Amino acid sequence: MDPGYRIEVFWSDEDEVWIADVPDLPVCSAHGVVPHEAVVEVEQAIEAWLDAARATGRLVPKPSSRAALA
Repeated sequence: MDPGYRIEVFWSDEDEVWIADVPDLPVCSAHGVVPHEAVVEVEQAIEAWLDAARATGRLVPKPSSRAALA
C-alpha cells in the first residue's frame, strides 16, 4: 500500500461504527467496530481502488501534501 494517502478516522453516530476515509481517492472509505479495524479495512480499499483505476485507465491522484493540511 502507498503510505502517502492520508486516512481520516471518525465516529459515525448514524452508523454506530468508526469510519476511515481517504480524501484523495473519491468514494474510498471503510468502517469498523474499532478505529484500527476501520484503518485495516480502508488500507485494503485503497489497494482495490488503485488496482481498479489502473486496470481501467483512470487517473490515479497523487497523495495531497501534508504541508497543505497545516
